[in-house]
Amino acid sequence: MARVSFAYGLSLFFMSVIPGAWLRTAEGAGLLSSDGTVAPTIFAEMSAAAVRTGAVNLGQGFPDEDGPAEVLEAARAAIASGANQYPPGRGVPDLLAAIAEHQQRFYGLSVDPGSEIVVTAGATEALTATILALIDGPDDEVVVFEPYYDSYAAAVALAGARLVTVPLRRGDFQPDLDRLAASVSDRTRIILVNDPHNPTGTVFSREVLDEVVRLASLHDAIIVTDEVYEHLAFHAPHTPIATLPGAAERTLTISSAGKTFSTTGWKIGWVHGPAALITAVLTVKQYLTYVNGSPFQPAVAVGLRLPDSYFADAAALLARKHGILADGLRAAGFDVSPPQGGYFTVADATRLGGEDAAAFCRALPERAGVVAIPLSAFVSPAHREQYSGLVRFAACKRIEVLEEAASRLASSSSR
Repeated sequence: MARVSFAYGLSLFFMSVIPGAWLRTAEGAGLLSSDGTVAPTIFAEMSAAAVRTGAVNLGQGFPDEDGPAEVLEAARAAIASGANQYPPGRGVPDLLAAIAEHQQRFYGLSVDPGSEIVVTAGATEALTATILALIDGPDDEVVVFEPYYDSYAAAVALAGARLVTVPLRRGDFQPDLDRLAASVSDRTRIILVNDPHNPTGTVFSREVLDEVVRLASLHDAIIVTDEVYEHLAFHAPHTPIATLPGAAERTLTISSAGKTFSTTGWKIGWVHGPAALITAVLTVKQYLTYVNGSPFQPAVAVGLRLPDSYFADAAALLARKHGILADGLRAAGFDVSPPQGGYFTVADATRLGGEDAAAFCRALPERAGVVAIPLSAFVSPAHREQYSGLVRFAACKRIEVLEEAASRLASSSSR
């Protein structure tokens, strides 16, 4: 549990006696301590450590460079032209059209922009609205691969459902298919798949995706996919589950502009799928943020229509950054698991005395001048032993920043 200031801890002491869904949300996210106080997230804690120590922050996954100039200029133009009031509830028509065009262009998916897409406040809202919309009671279960993006557990807890995790094998970060099959039952309401995967950087095999579809069909579950890193797969084109036989009619596909266009602060995401499912999501979403990002929506439409070369170059550049980071980590004594996609590289710090990855990461800013996140932050307590010593580093930074981090890590390991 992170240490917090007296004022913060005191306020949470008084808050802890207030009943409500916030308590189970905090507990689901692993933030609620045994005495009823709430810790800040590991991301907030480690970002504060970076500021306090002047460490290179490879913890939180946001780029330190702006996205394509034509996308940024389109946002400025939209503001100047008066696109500053509420947009339509489903989203700006041109963005809805651009999302449909994108899905057809890259994946051959036919999507009706008028009834099968909703624009959201980033992928996180899309995920939360979807889970809140589709969960019907405490007997419902949501199956996820573990480690998992931290908001999944929080949203499932907020909805009052049960989170069922399928651990990924240490090393290749693929699931055991027998264990996956045993985890899905008639109580399963949602199978949630993040591909390419955060935090491990894995890309699931076609065998895994086919099994997800088979199990969802067998147990009448809905597949929800988090595909925010869809254009940042390094070795093969991304395969949306919705393109697999028998999947489209039961799949909600979620993505966003933040990772693809280095605009994480814009919070423009979307979800598409069968009209009846989208209506359910929209019904909840409209009471969360109502609408969002009016001038950013036409700008994202511009981004989605960029030439293929933009998307290929973005993936190639990020792969190069991962290579620089991996070389530095190996030179410092880490064992590296090369990612297949996404922002993050996972490394094993055991040989450096990092069997307890959380303690290792808390000491790293002072020891090496670098911030990282323990993989245990993405794992339920029951399975943390399986991922001991594993640390997540963000590669989505400028090359000179990665080189500086690598130099600091190498210097610290030689002392």
